[in-house]
Amino acid sequence: MDLFNVYPINPINIVKAKGSAVWDEAGVEYLDLYGGHAVISIGHTHPHYVESLTSQLSKIGFYSNSVEIPIQKRLASLLGEVSKKDDYALFLCNSGAEANENALKLASFYNKRKKVIAFDKAFHGRTSLAVAATDNPSIVAPVNETDNVVFLPFNDEEALSAYFAAHGDAVSSVIIEGIQGVGGIREASIPFLKLIRTLCDQYNAVFIADSVQCGYGRTGDFYSHDYAGVSADIYTMAKGMGNGFPIGGIAIAPKFVATYGMLGTTFGGNHLACAAALSVLEVIKSENLLVNARAVGDYLLEELRGFDKVTEVRGRGLMIGVELPVELASVKKDLLIKNRIFTGEAKPNVIRILPALNINKDIADRFLEALDERLKNA
Repeated sequence: MDLFNVYPINPINIVKAKGSAVWDEAGVEYLDLYGGHAVISIGHTHPHYVESLTSQLSKIGFYSNSVEIPIQKRLASLLGEVSKKDDYALFLCNSGAEANENALKLASFYNKRKKVIAFDKAFHGRTSLAVAATDNPSIVAPVNETDNVVFLPFNDEEALSAYFAAHGDAVSSVIIEGIQGVGGIREASIPFLKLIRTLCDQYNAVFIADSVQCGYGRTGDFYSHDYAGVSADIYTMAKGMGNGFPIGGIAIAPKFVATYGMLGTTFGGNHLACAAALSVLEVIKSENLLVNARAVGDYLLEELRGFDKVTEVRGRGLMIGVELPVELASVKKDLLIKNRIFTGEAKPNVIRILPALNINKDIADRFLEALDERLKNA
């Protein structure tokens, strides 16, 4: 049996990883500033993470949610503390798409409505409703197409207000990334996020903060939307939550009342996933990684804005987009091949920097020096 082709593959076989370094089968070292789409939040094979997973696996790796699983409650408690949302409830699942799917579904259960507002260049996942709310027709199958999702211009307060004025009583939810990842590291403005909160309150719609890629401390705030000073009704999370172990979740405001059967999962919240997620939060707290993400991110942003060949630098904390002129679109690939540095991209010509939250200034400087070399030799 062959593998189904999903992504273009770099001909590199990574067999070992530690911190922000990875090695291929020939022992060649690479700097990882992408972490597999913002997944590696506390560094590869962090000792506390490895010990937590190993210890848990030696006891029990999985049993269904039909029995008590105390580690779920420990995870929820610490998540509430670190995120400062301790009055919210936690539903555990397995991925970001699944988190967004359940958030949209829960919103519709809540107000009995169908209409979802999403925004241009949004990416919310590849499952049925999550992909319908994703602004990329090429990945939306005919069966996913629905009139229940409407796309509005990102950061356009006038368009959002006008839509609510005309259709507000039909709106179930508004879903928005605090910083769009696939969409090119575009940050939702503070006035726009505040307007979403106001309109959702006015029309009893649900504000869903997609924090799958931009959350979990990446920006220096726990949820990236926190910089606006308003609270969403539901926060979705995944990628950095398990540092590589598949886990997702939604944090749910107190106004939602759970009933049996409303949401459900087989693998969500299993013992191993919770051990991984709990260890990530423990490291974020003990190593003060929110402060580090903000400090190193601010340094990178300031330095990158000094490069004269860079068109624009966007982002916050350790979620950074470096937009290059079209003629320099090859720089991202050259960084990998010539400087052995993994970065991401948002097509056509934005380099995405999504490293572990515990990188230091030395690692930042290594990237800055490599980028300077590539731009001078482009």
